[in-house]
Amino acid sequence: MRAFIDGGARGNPGPAGYGVRIENEDGELVAELRGALGTATNNVAEYHGLIAALSWMVEHGHRDVDIRSDSELLIKQMRGEYKIKNEGLKPLAARARLLMMELDHVDLQHVRREANQEADRLANLAMDEAEERANCELRIENSE
Repeated sequence: MRAFIDGGARGNPGPAGYGVRIENEDGELVAELRGALGTATNNVAEYHGLIAALSWMVEHGHRDVDIRSDSELLIKQMRGEYKIKNEGLKPLAARARLLMMELDHVDLQHVRREANQEADRLANLAMDEAEERANCELRIENSE
């Protein structure tokens, strides 16, 4: 199975979300995941996309997984090529590593943004949802 993941934040930090496109070995769509995160950074959103993809794989019994991301930082941190200096990312990386231990094989690859358009589209939908929630909360606060 292959998962394309993406995350983003408008404002960084700002309204954030992630998107995941999961395909079978023939490139056929199996699932699309997305999640609005509230206010977060791009990197936090990228890690949430990774965690969502790995969780889905574990829950659905897939053991051999390819993860594709346009975040070079995330890929190199998860491979151990870069240190994780940001304290907020360390627990997310630890959670992702625990999920990876439940799988037989995980291949993490950096891809160009053009190869990650569907995950980007899903992440943007999630950011729209996060932005709408923030605007609703702001309207509620202002009306009180």
